[in-house]
Amino acid sequence: MKLKIILYAVIILVGISANSYAQESPYKNKDFDINEVNVTHNSGLGISIWEIRVDGIAGKTTPNKAGRLDGAPVLGYVFPTSLKPIDVGFNATEGIVALALTSHPDFDDTPLWDENSDNLFDNDGVVWHPHWVILHEDKRVKGGLSVKQFKKEDKTVVLPPTNPGMPMYMDSPGYPVTSKNNSIKVIVPDYRINNQIDFMYDGVAAFMKVNTSNPDLPMLGVYEVFSVASGNLSLPYKVKK
Repeated sequence: MKLKIILYAVIILVGISANSYAQESPYKNKDFDINEVNVTHNSGLGISIWEIRVDGIAGKTTPNKAGRLDGAPVLGYVFPTSLKPIDVGFNATEGIVALALTSHPDFDDTPLWDENSDNLFDNDGVVWHPHWVILHEDKRVKGGLSVKQFKKEDKTVVLPPTNPGMPMYMDSPGYPVTSKNNSIKVIVPDYRINNQIDFMYDGVAAFMKVNTSNPDLPMLGVYEVFSVASGNLSLPYKVKK
């Protein structure tokens, strides 16, 4: 019930953002116009394939480097889901569990993974990579959403061991991401989502920004929604078998 209330509030905010004429970023183009979203389960391999298709070239557009962490741009193809936080390694908490495929050249938040295979683990943030995040309604930013934060001293917070060490509900799970033509895909093993294969989901393309200087803004907020697969963030899609 609480998830439905959160989604209802977010639907209103996202609708306002997606239909606004004012652009927060220079990145809105066909590479982020979603025309299809799919999650397909392969029982033989024990995995699911998550895919977003766009009118342009998926993953072609990446952010321009800002040269600093504060204000650093982040682009994302995001799968909001009906999964529970405990399914992906967090403690039970309110919010929307989402798998975000992101690119951000100003920082690297996957310290365990070397996405560009150059034997350096801190220089490949621009390479499209996945994050589990907990999203919640946030009226402080134009996109109406932000990644849920917590106080560092909060002992009730549980994060997966692959988290990047930030005071947010974020994980860097290291799943393989591939993009080709109009499709971007990520492969998720069943055991990494508590063997859940009957959840609902949606697809969103968005522009986000990092904030480290203004306590009145979220650390990672959604500032512009480019497109929503369902049109209203209602999570209408079921996992295909």
